[in-house]
Amino acid sequence: MRSVVLLLLGAHLAYAGTHTYQYFYTAASGLPNFPKFVAVGMVNGEQINYYDSSTMEAVVKADWVKGIVNPTEWKNIWLGSQQTYIEGVKIVMNRYNHSDVGVHTWQLMYGCELNDGTTQGYFQFGYDGEDFVSLDKNTVTWTAANPQAVITKHKWEANRAIAEQQKEYLENTCIEWVKKYVGYGKDTLERKVSPQVSLLQKDPSSPVTCHATGFYPSGVKISWMKNGQDHDEDVDLGELLPNEDGSFQRMSTLNVGPDEWKKNRFSCVVEHQDKTIRKTEDDIITNFGDSVPIAIIVGAVAAVVLVIVIGVVGYLVYQRKKGFKPVSASDDGSNSSART
Repeated sequence: MRSVVLLLLGAHLAYAGTHTYQYFYTAASGLPNFPKFVAVGMVNGEQINYYDSSTMEAVVKADWVKGIVNPTEWKNIWLGSQQTYIEGVKIVMNRYNHSDVGVHTWQLMYGCELNDGTTQGYFQFGYDGEDFVSLDKNTVTWTAANPQAVITKHKWEANRAIAEQQKEYLENTCIEWVKKYVGYGKDTLERKVSPQVSLLQKDPSSPVTCHATGFYPSGVKISWMKNGQDHDEDVDLGELLPNEDGSFQRMSTLNVGPDEWKKNRFSCVVEHQDKTIRKTEDDIITNFGDSVPIAIIVGAVAAVVLVIVIGVVGYLVYQRKKGFKPVSASDDGSNSSART
C-alpha cells in the first residue's frame, strides 16, 4: 500500500502546476514576403516546432523535443492541411466582402491545459485577429462570433463527427501529449530563471522604460512606485514576448517629464517567482543623442519577429483572451477536412 501511495504522489507531483500545449495555424493574404501558411506548436509557452508553406519542412525548435516525435510526421500533417487554410482565408474574405488589397489572416488556435489534475481544451478560429467560430466541447456544437461565421457553424454542425473528433482529441490525446512532453522536458519546462532588468532612457526628456528579459517561466509582474507608493498612472505595459531561447521579455514605460523625476523618487519593481528586483533613477541607462543599448534593441526586434512568425497578428490578440476555448492520433490534432 505504501508503494502505491508513493507512486500516486509521484505522478501528481510530476504534473503539478499548470502545463499547456497549443498550436497556432496562420494563413495570410497580402504579405508577399511572408509564407502563405505557418504552423507553430508550443508547450508551456515555449515554441517546440515550426512549419511554413515556403520551405515545406517541419523544424524542431526545442532541443529537448528531439527524439520524442519524428518531424516528418508533423510535415506530413501540415502538407496535407495547408491548402485548406490557404483557401480558407479567401473564403472568409469573401464573406466580409474584403478585396485582395491589404493584409488578411485566417487562424486556428487549439490546445489543452493541465492544471493540478483538472483539464481544459479549446479549438477556435479567428479572422484578422478577431474571434470567428469556436468549439463548445460541452455541447459538441459550434459558436459563431459574428454573422459571417454562421454559415461555417451550420456547415460543420451538419457533420457532427467533426466536433466529436475535436472533443475526443482535446479531452484525451492532447492531455496525454501534455504529460508526455512535460515528462521528457521536465528539466527545461520547470526551470526557473530570474529576469535581467534594465531602466532605459534615450535622453533626459524621454520616457523611462523598465525592461525585463531572459526570465522563465513567463509569469512576471512589472510595477512602478512613486515615493514608496504604488503608481499606475502614465504607465504603458507592453505585451509578454518570447525570446528565441525559450525565455520571455516584457517592458513597462513610465511617461513622466524630467520635472517629475526631480520632485519625486520613482522606482520599477519586477516580481518573478519568489524574487523581487528594484531599479531606481540611479540605474537608468541612457545614450544621449543615440539610442538604447544595441543588445536591448536586438533582443526586442528578435522577439517581435518571433511573434510575427508564431502568428502574424493573432498571437498577441489571442494571448490577451483568457476565454479562448479548442484535435488525431498524432500530437497535432488539426482536422484538414473541416472546410470553411
